[in-house]
Amino acid sequence: MSAQRGILIAFEGIDGAGKTTQLGRLARRLEAQGREVVCSREPTTGPWGRKIREAAGRLPLADELEAFTEDRRAHVAELIAPALARGAVVLLDRYYPSSAAYQGTRGDPALSVAAVLAHNEAFAPRPDLTLRIDVPVALGLARVGQRGAATPFETRATLEAVKGAFDQMRLPGLVHIDGVPDVDAVEAAVWATAAPVLGGAPA
Repeated sequence: MSAQRGILIAFEGIDGAGKTTQLGRLARRLEAQGREVVCSREPTTGPWGRKIREAAGRLPLADELEAFTEDRRAHVAELIAPALARGAVVLLDRYYPSSAAYQGTRGDPALSVAAVLAHNEAFAPRPDLTLRIDVPVALGLARVGQRGAATPFETRATLEAVKGAFDQMRLPGLVHIDGVPDVDAVEAAVWATAAPVLGGAPA
């Protein structure tokens, strides 16, 4: 077991930003270097995560926050913390900044973006690097449309509010990456940002 804590990197952005694609590319690059890489996503495939996915944005806000909190607590305890403890690189497709952006823009003054961030940072480890892949809402919606039916999370009004929240978010280790260029160019920008955090040089 490695005595050195692993590295936690979260991929964030609106629906259709290209997070999943870029996470997979970074994972393959690191695995080719012989690194242990653990990839996961939120909501998870656990009981609370399944409840969130089945509800697809139709839960009352307080119930949704509880579901995300319980899903994340289990995720941290069962996967994230053990992987970091053994020195792995953990790559997450969404993490608590997404909760802040999506739930904190629903109009409840008690659940602002800052309040949701603080709620999660009380128990969830802060990422060493958060890569926010930024695309215009119109592009995100076009990509979502290619995948099939949209959920209530994937409307123009919702994504405009979420994009605004990400634009204003100021977190340690948060870097904004332009997601408009082709996937190879975005991958190069992701690697140039992540390599120093991972202990290597951009290549």
